[in-house]
Amino acid sequence: MPGLWVPGLPPGEALDLGCGDGGDALWLAGQGWQVTAVDISAVAVERLAALAHSHALGDRVCTVRGDLHKSSPPGEFDLVCAHYLHTPFGLDRSTVLRSAAHALRPGGRLLVVDHGSTAPWSWNQDPDVRYPSPLEVAAGIGLAPATWTVERADAPRRIATGPDGHTAEVTDHVLVVRRTA
Repeated sequence: MPGLWVPGLPPGEALDLGCGDGGDALWLAGQGWQVTAVDISAVAVERLAALAHSHALGDRVCTVRGDLHKSSPPGEFDLVCAHYLHTPFGLDRSTVLRSAAHALRPGGRLLVVDHGSTAPWSWNQDPDVRYPSPLEVAAGIGLAPATWTVERADAPRRIATGPDGHTAEVTDHVLVVRRTA
């Protein structure tokens, strides 16, 4: 949930990149945000639209099927969320995040939450997998320090529950960048 990583933001307009099943979009909408949720999967955006409607949040969630590699939804936003925006397909993630950041209004935040460890239930148990730190992600996005401020770059640990109900401690990499001008 975005409120866990960036507490106290007043509701505004949010862009959820790679929304998947829409948990973050629904949470934001429930907090009063207007959310544009984009995913490449038609099934994901159709499922999210139905869920938003069933939760009486259909007027707060706009779903968009789109390839973030090719384009971003139009508009200006107060918050851009990218939770676990990883794919085995060709995606220049740094370019996608940079483009989305430039859609932020002054004072808006880019929130990037990535894996920082491998959960025991993960499909990829490669012991050599490397998770870039939040500051490495920020450097890869390449936002000018005169216009952007890193507000948070850390690696909190939490207890997560896997699909079989077992729990394990995992690490997330959290990056919050604010547009200052």
